[in-house]
Amino acid sequence: MITTTLTSCGANDKDSDNPFYSEYNTPYNVPPFDKIKPEHFIPAFERGMEEGRKELQAIINNPDEPTFENTIVPLDKMGELLDKVSSAFSEFAGSNTNDEIQSIEMEISPKLSSYSDEISMNPDLFKRIKSVYENSSKFNLTEEEEYILKEMYMGFVRNGANLSAADQNKLKEINQRLSVLCVQFDQHVLNETNDFIMYVDEKDLEGLPESVIATAAETAKEAGQEGKWAFTTQRPSMYPFLTYSPNRTLRRKLYDAYLNRGNNGNENDNNAVFAEIVKLRAERAKLLGYKSHADSALDAKMAKTQKNVYDLLNNIWDKALVVAKEELAEMQKIADKEGANFKLDDSDWWYYAEKLRKEKYDIDDNTIRQYFVLENVQQGLFEVVHRLFGINFEEVKDIPKVHPDAVAYNVTEADGSHLGLVYFDFYPRASKSQGAWCSTIESHHYEDGVEIPAIISTVYNFTKPSGDDPALLSIDEVETMFHEFGHALDAMMNENRYHSKYIPWDFVELPSQILEHWAMQPEVLKMYAKHYKTGEIIPDNLIAKINNSEFFNQGFDNVELIAASLLDMAYYTLEAPVELDVQEFEKNYMKEIGLIPEIQPRYRTTYFLHIIDGYDAGYYNYTWAAVLDNDGFEAFKENGLFDQATAQSYRQNILAKNGIMDASEQYRRFRGHDPEITPLLKNRGLIK
Repeated sequence: MITTTLTSCGANDKDSDNPFYSEYNTPYNVPPFDKIKPEHFIPAFERGMEEGRKELQAIINNPDEPTFENTIVPLDKMGELLDKVSSAFSEFAGSNTNDEIQSIEMEISPKLSSYSDEISMNPDLFKRIKSVYENSSKFNLTEEEEYILKEMYMGFVRNGANLSAADQNKLKEINQRLSVLCVQFDQHVLNETNDFIMYVDEKDLEGLPESVIATAAETAKEAGQEGKWAFTTQRPSMYPFLTYSPNRTLRRKLYDAYLNRGNNGNENDNNAVFAEIVKLRAERAKLLGYKSHADSALDAKMAKTQKNVYDLLNNIWDKALVVAKEELAEMQKIADKEGANFKLDDSDWWYYAEKLRKEKYDIDDNTIRQYFVLENVQQGLFEVVHRLFGINFEEVKDIPKVHPDAVAYNVTEADGSHLGLVYFDFYPRASKSQGAWCSTIESHHYEDGVEIPAIISTVYNFTKPSGDDPALLSIDEVETMFHEFGHALDAMMNENRYHSKYIPWDFVELPSQILEHWAMQPEVLKMYAKHYKTGEIIPDNLIAKINNSEFFNQGFDNVELIAASLLDMAYYTLEAPVELDVQEFEKNYMKEIGLIPEIQPRYRTTYFLHIIDGYDAGYYNYTWAAVLDNDGFEAFKENGLFDQATAQSYRQNILAKNGIMDASEQYRRFRGHDPEITPLLKNRGLIK
């Protein structure tokens, strides 16, 4: 009896060591990041999948006629443990990775892919879903339930539920291989980004602002080279150097390192990896009955067809290319006047664009940054969303975090009720992926009538504080903070009654991009833009200069964005069989569309993470959503920046319903009409 008890206790103790196997008992029920260790993940993933398989069997073994309540509802709830593990693991993999996490990522990705296929291609499950779908009129479903049922059914069809057993086996093999390749691609980009550091001498600091020099010194110190100055291909480090350094050779060296990440013929080379991804995605699409991967991906989006995507992109491309060439000519005149005696190339653009901005608008990036202290910008963001929606923020100190750099805030409604918790993680580090993103650990929703608050993480790679100076942001970084928090609002204000959400991927960026519009409004700038030394509120003349320069460099910005969007589509409109030389394809396609050599696409292929991580045949999403957000912001311009009726209509029709009703109908209910492209073209200076 004693032996049995001890053995049993030993097993329970082992289980209790894994924080995923019990209630979190943490503030706001956030994952206990401080207690989660790498060795906890694989067992928890395995157990989560096993529990899911049992839940699946319970659904398909139900002898009763399939209904929404006995089939769709339990399927929607299935996999609670796996969701817990996956959301926590994603935070570590993106924001605080290491060799162990990367190894786990490689091991678990094909297993998760296989598990997902077990569900999506289970014939007995699909038979029940199909029965509910075909008999939906019998069940007196709500609008939300009808939408979820339709999208769930179509999702199963798009993922191979109607294929023969033999074709399903082929599809499973492709999916597993793709899961490994996508992880490899991502890890290679991170490794390449971390591997390059450019050290410079004191003489090479000419022209750089003091804050940039101080940051470069700290970067070198962190790399064990105190007394030197270092620059990396992280954007907060690279762009200031490209903007201010007169040393053309070093600008070229740094920019080449950035452009060639994943294209250096080493163990992190992504050419063969990406070629196989394109090949397999084309094969997968053909297997599913589509002409190309783009056709497969677009089937679930607002755009629906290649033609609709190309009509939008080409409309902007033709106009933007003209403007970009005009910008280039103006910059070349400056270089010629200075006696440069060379034709500008792609690594020169930032340096001469800054000179052009100074010449045309009497304004420069360094002057602007002095008014954009990170903490002040954050408080300005909070004030904007408070005035729009009445929500409030309070910092939470003692709470588990995926990395010590993160800060957390409790978000409450105007009546004091808890709406969610949001993390902010601002600065670059070796353990963090590039770029900026918002991840949803828990979306706000109602479960069996009980309100479940959101848990959100917004992640950035902003310019760090340097010396005694605070972090000073560029306009682009300010807008990025607003952008990612727009995603956070979307997750916090959702009011679905189920776990399932089906948001067309080209609608996803509407909540993020529309919030950017407030950042540079004069009324809003007065809230947060204060000089980092004097505390002086940004003067009217500087606001006027910012507004006067709103079309500055728009040719470049639009050309590099659309070039990347077109490149993404070019790869994924290829039809199987595909054999691809990535570098040759990219070079020829950029030549075909007429991209000028002085501009590179925003992302070149071998580090183009978006078309690996879900924006495949979908990088156009940002432009599609830009039509929506520019047209949508017109409602606030017409009625007032903080008009409560407009804000509530936006909250109820867009944020609350996102993923639980047709996106086009959502937009019409908010705006009163379909979106129009004219506001976008005007706001980007592409038409008068």
